[in-house]
Amino acid sequence: MATTADNDRRRFDVIVVGGGITGMCLSWFLADEGLSIACIDHGRDSGTTANAGSMHVQMQSRLVRLFPERLPAYKRTLSLYPLAVEFWNDLVQELDEDVELVFAGGLMVAEDAENLESLARKCAIENEHGITSRVVERDELLEIAPYLSERLLGAAYCEQEGKINPLKANRAIEQKALSKGVTLLRESAVDAVEPRSGGFDVMTQAGRLEADRVVLAAGVGSTPLARKLGYTIPARAEPLHMNITEPAEPIMRHLVQHGSRPITLKQLGTGHVVVGGGWPAAPGEREAPPTVLSESVVGNLRLAAEIAPRVGGLRLLRTWAGVNPLVDLLSVLGELPGSGGLFVAVPGDCGYTLGPICARLVADLMLDRPSRYPLEAFAPQRF
Repeated sequence: MATTADNDRRRFDVIVVGGGITGMCLSWFLADEGLSIACIDHGRDSGTTANAGSMHVQMQSRLVRLFPERLPAYKRTLSLYPLAVEFWNDLVQELDEDVELVFAGGLMVAEDAENLESLARKCAIENEHGITSRVVERDELLEIAPYLSERLLGAAYCEQEGKINPLKANRAIEQKALSKGVTLLRESAVDAVEPRSGGFDVMTQAGRLEADRVVLAAGVGSTPLARKLGYTIPARAEPLHMNITEPAEPIMRHLVQHGSRPITLKQLGTGHVVVGGGWPAAPGEREAPPTVLSESVVGNLRLAAEIAPRVGGLRLLRTWAGVNPLVDLLSVLGELPGSGGLFVAVPGDCGYTLGPICARLVADLMLDRPSRYPLEAFAPQRF
């Protein structure tokens, strides 16, 4: 299915492979500079369309549990996260729809003294990298968030965190890209990117397209395309699931996480409570999407009710599974060496938070503009 202002066009200045949050923002930014842009999206293994809408800044507890060996490199790039949420705040001012972006702060709760001490150490690291976080103990926590359980000993509180309605944001950003003249090809897989003199041929289900430059912004879908050209982008799919409850009166303003257990909680402007935070889903077979695991639904919702008892009284409205692209916790941003114009834009951990700023960084690189953030740690040649 094609959505485009010019269905007959076959040659572009830039083709962006991937129509998620990063690819769509990148298409918008480049088209805004007068470049002809095609954005091609298969719609499979998408992290953006399955996203729960958290604006993360704090180091997530799951990283310590799952990837301890990668933390030193990750810590050196923590300062990108405050920049990312500031960029989101600027970005929504240009959209034509209220996307419910709210920065009311984030709470990462602790149930025992050991966990609270761990959060204090985490806050010390974060404050060294421009993240404003501090430990609050039980009494102050319940003043800030009276909906939380009295069993909790405290939390790490970060005022820079927030939440967004991803369905509204995705739609508004796509409309902005289209208004700038972006050619959008939906449900059209890219089979190969083939270099040629002065540019690239991009082989798609809609036929062959030509471009001077190409950007791989398809998350895990970027890996096989790069491999065919002899490059390594080791992105893999982490199937996760989310839940959403029936709408309720305003309960929680904050983004809520746990310091040692997998959970995120947030309430949208519609009143629905979104419950997620890293519980696994079952990988899809062949080209099928991932599927929900009943034990993850039960475990995720039980933990939500323990942390925020009022959530326990809400009915589950829907549950779904999606894909979180994982590389090495860091973004992959830049031109593939010796490629003659093949770029990569794959955000690191918390890809929805990082998507727009990563798109801006790659756009600035392609436009020969000074970078807003050092890109050395994210260079694709590290693989």
